[in-house]
Amino acid sequence: MYEPIRTKSVHSTMAGTTSDFPHRSREEELDIQLAGHLAALLAVTDELRSAAPSEDLDTAADRLTTQVTRLRGGHPPVRAVAGDAGRTKPAALHRRAHALAGRALVVAASRADTAAAILSAEQMDVHAAALEPRELASH
Repeated sequence: MYEPIRTKSVHSTMAGTTSDFPHRSREEELDIQLAGHLAALLAVTDELRSAAPSEDLDTAADRLTTQVTRLRGGHPPVRAVAGDAGRTKPAALHRRAHALAGRALVVAASRADTAAAILSAEQMDVHAAALEPRELASH
């Protein structure tokens, strides 16, 4: 009733075959994840710098850029252009930066990256301190 299949199946099982695509190690995956969190933190830092320039934020941005470049094998992150600040309130930016720094700290700790962990913890402290007076005033 049915004609037999004459061509090789496009579907194959994984048993006994090797894949043709490269696999990343756990460390490489963590590097990518950490670089992503730090790059996002850098973007928020650049947005804060644009809204309220400060030498401390400039220093933090430089340190974040160094870490992201290191984690990406020498490829520097894309940076925001000065004057591109959105209409996001500084408190919201500090909350976002605090959360991103926390995520980066978790990944940095899991891959035992001391430099990135220290930088992330410092940024958490900076953004938490920036929120304290505002958060206390709102309660």
